[in-house]
Amino acid sequence: MTGRQKDRPWLMRTYAGHSTAEASNELYRRNLAKGQTGLSVAFDLPTQTGYDPDHVLARGEVGRVGVPVSHLGDMRVLFQDIPLERMNTSMTINATAMWLLALYQVVAEEQGADITALQGTTQNDIVKEYLSRGTHVFPPGPSLRLTTDVITYTVDHIPKWNPINICSYHLQEAGATPVQEIAYALSTAVAVLDAVRDSGQVPEEKFGDVVARISFFVNAGVRFIEEMCKMRAFGRIWDRITHERYGITDARQRRFRYGVQVNSLGLTEAQPENNVQRIVLEMLAVTLSKDARARAVQLPAWNEALGLPRPWDQQWSLRIQQVLAHESDLLEYEDIFAGSHVIEAKVDELVTESLAEIDRIEEMGGAMAAVESGYLKSELVSSHAARRARIEGGEEKIVGVNIYGTTEPNPLTADLDGAIMTVDPANEARVVTALHEWRDNRDEARATDALAALKKAAAGTENMMEATLECARAGVTTGEWSWALRDVFGEFRAPTGVSSAPVAVTAEPGTPLALVRAKVARTAADLGAGRLRLLVGKPGLDGHSNGAEQIAVRARDAGFEVVYQGIRLTPEQIVSAALAEDVHCVGLSILSGSHAELVPDVLSRLRRAGAADIPVIAGGIIPPADAAALVGAGVAAVFTPKDFGITEIIGRIVDEIRKANKLDPLEVPA
Repeated sequence: MTGRQKDRPWLMRTYAGHSTAEASNELYRRNLAKGQTGLSVAFDLPTQTGYDPDHVLARGEVGRVGVPVSHLGDMRVLFQDIPLERMNTSMTINATAMWLLALYQVVAEEQGADITALQGTTQNDIVKEYLSRGTHVFPPGPSLRLTTDVITYTVDHIPKWNPINICSYHLQEAGATPVQEIAYALSTAVAVLDAVRDSGQVPEEKFGDVVARISFFVNAGVRFIEEMCKMRAFGRIWDRITHERYGITDARQRRFRYGVQVNSLGLTEAQPENNVQRIVLEMLAVTLSKDARARAVQLPAWNEALGLPRPWDQQWSLRIQQVLAHESDLLEYEDIFAGSHVIEAKVDELVTESLAEIDRIEEMGGAMAAVESGYLKSELVSSHAARRARIEGGEEKIVGVNIYGTTEPNPLTADLDGAIMTVDPANEARVVTALHEWRDNRDEARATDALAALKKAAAGTENMMEATLECARAGVTTGEWSWALRDVFGEFRAPTGVSSAPVAVTAEPGTPLALVRAKVARTAADLGAGRLRLLVGKPGLDGHSNGAEQIAVRARDAGFEVVYQGIRLTPEQIVSAALAEDVHCVGLSILSGSHAELVPDVLSRLRRAGAADIPVIAGGIIPPADAAALVGAGVAAVFTPKDFGITEIIGRIVDEIRKANKLDPLEVPA
């Protein structure tokens, strides 16, 4: 043991929340007792997208991937017996960030807290929602205004709060290369800072305080050296932008402040025990280098590719952090990579390429213009397609997936349905009942007046935070707050990036894709159709569209006519589109766990419409018992993350079309 002074460890968080505010509060208090040093709140999809639990689009989604927070009463329960004045809370919330921050502030006030002492983060990065995660609500302009109003309010009233967490994490999940992750995130930061500066709400002498509260939330993949160099490049470019573009002279205000969740994209359903060492390697990329060390870390659980992690699984991920911080000597040394010519060369390369991409986006008019034109989304879809092609071709190796597939029986998943946590299906009805009781018992006149004031503020130019705080105190619900703003701003459907994505896999003679193209053409001829038509649908509120986009792109390249209308559709809308487009197959992609309700609804609507002969396939994170139930209900095939061969999936879709139309099987390998 040496006498060296150890640095203070990073904040240790676990991304958590499920079922109800009561259940999530219990989970948070248990995690804090285990040594977690900060909270990271996962909200369910209705809360993230501005719907109350009784809205038609919320069906099957309530409490699935996070905690439902519909009003001030839910927020009170969520943080009961947790002193917010002493807590550091990260809230993964974007389109409705202003609303959730207002609820948080009011609960803190009710606890007697000094709100100037509150510490934490609202993610509040809408750009990456348009590109990858899909919980956007409003168009880019109004969304940027909401973000700006939150930032300017917190600088004056909650000075220790990080009002935005510019989030490149989901860009990598959507296929971003390190250069794209750096460039798109920093271009977003520039758009946000320009909007704050141009709003006139912050005096020039306080602009450094704004820059100092900008934080980032990044991804760390398994390519350890590249990811660590990426963080160093991030810091160098951010220092340059804030100094040269905004004239920030205080080096502390220019510091690149980031938290991280390590990569979930690379977690595998096959041999899921391998995910543990992946998580450890990814964590090292953002902790080993002192000069580029994360300020907060949250790790996924080994079984996230299978379903919702249990408390024990989350504890395992927390213990991984604690062992590194408290048992190793990592925190006793200065930066161990300083002076490495290998590291410096890689960082220089990333800086040069990232700055070139930032300049390209700037020439288009900035990040918002690049979103609206579809450029950023198309580039991500293309990068993801190229990655999938490398995996399928064996160029990018994944242990247990495309190499070393032989395995011993896994005791962790011997009871596969018990290896994940499930949400009680009756939970949704209880949440809806509680919502109705809340509405019945509030001061309706005050709530109505608060919503009217919010609309007036939105239609004008004043900061909307004060009107939002009054909505919170008046008992307004999440859906009511969002619909008031929808009435003023409208809604936005982001570009899908599918039609403009280039071909990622060639169809040269003898290749798997060429063989599938032959099956597609033969089947279309047998049916007397010009082309086979596939509808790719995203029912419910799940906005993780990466899988749906990759299926759509590969089906297009295989010769299908693809109907893909993007995210957030009701079963009724999907069936209407299937009938209107006279499709030969319906493919449903759901990662939120709502498949058990939404997929059977699509099936029953097709039957009632006299279209029961259209095969329906489903894909997503679907446990084996649920997959069996879906097949029993009439689903033709179920695909999960272990089915990594997209070309093979397209071939299977053709087989199901032939079977449904009573055509003989084609003896064409695919």
